Amino acid sequence: MAKLNLVVGSMLGASEYVADHIAGLLEQAGHQTEIHNPASLARVLAEPEAIVLVVTSTHGAGDVPDNLQPFAKDLAEQRPDLDGWKYGVIALGDSSYDTFCQGGKTLDRLLAECGASRIGDRLDIDVTRHEIPEDAAEIWIRDWLALIA
Repeated sequence: MAKLNLVVGSMLGASEYVADHIAGLLEQAGHQTEIHNPASLARVLAEPEAIVLVVTSTHGAGDVPDNLQPFAKDLAEQRPDLDGWKYGVIALGDSSYDTFCQGGKTLDRLLAECGASRIGDRLDIDVTRHEIPEDAAEIWIRDWLALIA
């Protein structure tokens, strides 16, 4: 079974709830999880065999949440070689904004630019359509689990 590092970006708590829920589902499936909130790039880089699962909202004008900004900044500036790394992204946002899920899109782009390979599609959760974002994430994670098996 896999080790997964859940990297969480949250301002108001929704992404934290989603990450906690997903961690429980992953553990039920036999995987090991660790939630990083706030996340340290150095700490995540210490486990190259682990799959990184980013769970983040978007803040302000399409920004990464405050608690995830140091991680994103370090990733952008250090440009670590992530060839061979695997990751997934769950992004939360409000589709009434033109920066819908931009926080997740930014982390997706940064990880890909460093050479990591995304597993499956990014999940963009529209919080205006999903009153409980954990429900949308739960549906997605069941298919995503098959991709990491």
